[in-house]
Amino acid sequence: MLNVVAIMGRLVFDPQMRQTTTGKSVATFRIACDRGRKDANGQMQTDWLDVVAWEKLGDFVCQYFQKGQMIAVTGRLQSRSYQDKNGNNRTAVEIVASSLNFVGSKAAANSQQNAGYAAPTQPPAGTYEPKLTGQGDDDFALIEDDGDLPF
Repeated sequence: MLNVVAIMGRLVFDPQMRQTTTGKSVATFRIACDRGRKDANGQMQTDWLDVVAWEKLGDFVCQYFQKGQMIAVTGRLQSRSYQDKNGNNRTAVEIVASSLNFVGSKAAANSQQNAGYAAPTQPPAGTYEPKLTGQGDDDFALIEDDGDLPF
């Protein structure tokens, strides 16, 4: 079976870091993605997608991304059931991120700063793409990209 999601959009709010009851860190954030077409009233249609990033990938998104910034996410779609505060059964559908990438240029980040968004500190060259080294969600390693093309 195949379960792959690739999206690009703007962060609706700053990523939020939390700890699970077992001590694992998890970041949650929402991305607004335009559908590329307008509705009957001429308004652009937008999807609001929830994303989860575990451990080091969550640390990365919290450190380098913030509200209003463009982001590209690849991962898998996941649904889960839970009970809300009133005891009602609910289902949540979210994207579990496997890699995150910056979108746009530094000039775009500077224009965001002028529009009221603080420009994030840029990480070292390359993108953060965790590589599973074991069976658990917390077994990640950093893949460095020196920027050289293989051809």
